[in-house]
Amino acid sequence: MLMTRGVSDVFLAVSASASSRSPAPPALATGRRLFSALLPPSSSLSSSNRHFGPRRRLGRWSSTMAARAAAQRLENVDELIDSVETFLFDCDGVIWKGDKLIDGVPGTLDMLRSKGKRLVFVTNNSTKSRKQYGKKFETLGLSVTEEEIFASSFAAAAYLRSIDFPKDKKVYVIGEDGILKELELAGYQYLGGPEDGDKKIELKPGFLMEHDHNVGAVVVGFDRYFNYYKVQYGTLCIRENPGCIFIATNRDAVTHLTDAQEWAGGGSMVGAICGSTQREPLVVGKPSTFMMDYLANKFGILKSQICMVGDRLDTDILFGQNGGCKTLLVLSGVTSLQMLQSPSNSIQPDFYTNKISDLVTLKAAAV
Repeated sequence: MLMTRGVSDVFLAVSASASSRSPAPPALATGRRLFSALLPPSSSLSSSNRHFGPRRRLGRWSSTMAARAAAQRLENVDELIDSVETFLFDCDGVIWKGDKLIDGVPGTLDMLRSKGKRLVFVTNNSTKSRKQYGKKFETLGLSVTEEEIFASSFAAAAYLRSIDFPKDKKVYVIGEDGILKELELAGYQYLGGPEDGDKKIELKPGFLMEHDHNVGAVVVGFDRYFNYYKVQYGTLCIRENPGCIFIATNRDAVTHLTDAQEWAGGGSMVGAICGSTQREPLVVGKPSTFMMDYLANKFGILKSQICMVGDRLDTDILFGQNGGCKTLLVLSGVTSLQMLQSPSNSIQPDFYTNKISDLVTLKAAAV
């Protein structure tokens, strides 16, 4: 079983140092303490509209990041590799695009492993469980274990474990199979998911939609079967069930369903629920440091010895910077060089390069 009691212990230890706040339902109060370190000291957590997602942190970080030096093009590969114990890789746009492996990835991963580096794959995509992602890596010819994979579907279940979410409560899922499988592994009751994709609301005069009052959390992730039924059901749970927690796996604007173009991401589903509930979610995926804290504790590594490699500035790079890690932006996915160097961009990675195989080619060129 992938989910163990140890997950709860790790995150309770992380959140134990947070200061006491105003009274709130036990699970929600614990969740707030866990994320309080991401908010400015003057922030009050009493508001039901407190934002835990990227927009809140982007507002905070924009003033501090503006003073950062412009990102350097990666040249001294050996210096970077020697200073890092663990490489965290985003998947979409870094390892693959859609179902197509990006050129040079296998050789790069093999080179890093030969140097004794720990490799961990951190993805905001919640459509698959860790086990399912393991099969995708295998299909693409990459040897990666489940212990090296951390998807936001896993993070959602891990968060619930960390706050001792009651097992007699239910979770309503707006998302796909990955979230359901991770919740099942964690021992939680759930409803919703893909099977609600075919449900419709027949609006008649006086129609009242019923919902389960025992739902204690709504988890929203990327959902190709998103519809009005799910919006209304999730809205009712969050607005009418006392203490119901609103969790987002991520707020990515776009994703790579195919390698031909960008597609609307999980942030579009989360945004719909934000609009209807006037509530902001607890975000467990990047750029929240939730998964970073877990990884640092699980493997016993210093964050200063981690390098986050990703293709998105506002999730991957911000995730690394929020966690105090080195950051490497690759231009093989969402972010272009023009976007990186735009005067309006305040998020600057330590280094940037075209794709991760540059770790091999640049190293060879320097010999």
